[in-house]
Amino acid sequence: MGLYLALKWLHVLSAAVLFGTGLGIAFFMWLAYQSRDVAAVAVTARIVVIADFLFTLPAVVVQPVTGFWLVYETGYELTELWLLLAIALYLLIGACWIPVVFMQIRARDLALAARHNHAPLPPAFHRIMKRWFWLGWPAFLSVLAIFGLMFYKPDF
Repeated sequence: MGLYLALKWLHVLSAAVLFGTGLGIAFFMWLAYQSRDVAAVAVTARIVVIADFLFTLPAVVVQPVTGFWLVYETGYELTELWLLLAIALYLLIGACWIPVVFMQIRARDLALAARHNHAPLPPAFHRIMKRWFWLGWPAFLSVLAIFGLMFYKPDF
């Protein structure tokens, strides 16, 4: 396998990990939260934080490295509109994801404390989850848009 195919494989694989882990984290965290079962929320929040660091973070790093390398290898210009849009959307995703990581850590700590104290989830937890939920939508839709841009490479 040549360098181009290796880079493309790594880029597509990391995109799949990024999308799949993000969707999985959101799904399980939201279902646990909807259950209002403090123990389930605490365990899920703990696993979500671990998954973000084990899977999402490496994929977040691999994406731009392989992406820019692929641009170089293929001879595309960084000034092509579809690439500029993909980069802008990736930055938007990052602007949503970085605060979400800190929200997940705070939510985990609040849920673990509530479980330890045999208390309900505190109001701060519910506020975090509301912001977490709304930050997820632009990130999710942006990932879908990037997939479309990468697949079609539209000539605007």
